[in-house]
Amino acid sequence: IMPSLVGSEMCIRDSIIMEKNKLCIVYNTAPRYREAIFRAIDAEWNCDWYFGHTTTDIKEMDTSLLNKVYYYKTYWWGQKFYWQHGILGLLFRHDYRLFFMLLESRCLTAYLFFFLAHFFFPKKKVYIWTHGWYGKETKIEAKLKLWLFRHVDGIFVYGNHAKCLLMEQGLSEKKLFVIHNSLAYDKQRAIRERIKPSDIYKEHFNNRCPTLIFIGRLTPVKRLDLLIDAVSLLNARNEYYNIVFVGDGEMRSNLEKNVSEKGLTKNVWFYGSCYDEQTNAELIYNADMCVAPGNVGLTAIHAMTFGCPVITHSDFKWQMPEFEAIHPGKTGDFFIRDNVSALADTISHWFTVKQSQRETVRQNCFHEIDTQWTPQFQMEVIKRYLK
Repeated sequence: IMPSLVGSEMCIRDSIIMEKNKLCIVYNTAPRYREAIFRAIDAEWNCDWYFGHTTTDIKEMDTSLLNKVYYYKTYWWGQKFYWQHGILGLLFRHDYRLFFMLLESRCLTAYLFFFLAHFFFPKKKVYIWTHGWYGKETKIEAKLKLWLFRHVDGIFVYGNHAKCLLMEQGLSEKKLFVIHNSLAYDKQRAIRERIKPSDIYKEHFNNRCPTLIFIGRLTPVKRLDLLIDAVSLLNARNEYYNIVFVGDGEMRSNLEKNVSEKGLTKNVWFYGSCYDEQTNAELIYNADMCVAPGNVGLTAIHAMTFGCPVITHSDFKWQMPEFEAIHPGKTGDFFIRDNVSALADTISHWFTVKQSQRETVRQNCFHEIDTQWTPQFQMEVIKRYLK
């Protein structure tokens, strides 16, 4: 009887310890592309999740896949600032000693939360998950961000570029951790391992021209008009390419009109939105280059996961952190922002130099993703520094 009682007491004690050391995670929404990393965190820690309701067209994950999920209301002040109702009260709960929070400088809740935590709850630890620094911040925005960053225990940023910029602003390297980003890597890796080349583009376009792909939402910030203009310019040089747009969005009708005016209808395929990963994998794997003339974002990770190199612009303060996956001449290249001639030259140069090295480039892309842009990489960083 005694050993069983002792065992029961130990289980109760461990349960109490776990309950007192919950990880409280506050995020604005639960985007579907973060499902893999969120589920990995949920499996590692005793988590309580707090999400706001999305007001964008970003697809959300099924949050029932997480153990304990709560929702809060968001109140906006104009279009610039917002308040997270009920989040401030979480700081006063005795069972929350470790906080992991998405941070935006326009979130008013964060200023009071971090102030109280820093000065009145020093035993509680607050870590943030943020883009960090772009390099285009106004003076006011820079001051606001730096105040927030100086009142937390650790900062998980998406890329090394942001980390270096924050160090230049005087933040200690000891509190800056590069976490990168990821998609549904395990599922995509499994598809990648069994995928084979197909004639999908030869059959659709009825030619053997190199195919340029863009996968993502067709929005103004992506500057996809530049890609159409660049291919038109290349046509005038007797260099011919196909384009496939995998995705939908507010710019589709304008892009279709542009394609028609440029006489490129036979060489441009508006595939539309596709959420079937097997189909996306075939489209990406068989393309020759992904071109994202605006900010590239997770499009780069998606493309490289299936071995497709990426071209995007080189003005990094206007980029998303995923541009760091691009290594010129190995996994893609850069061109001068908003410059059609430069984009056309970069595309032309790539195919002049690299077309015969397609398999080497494919393997370069695989290696970059497998070693730096996976939920496993992110979990290693989180477990090492979230204490």
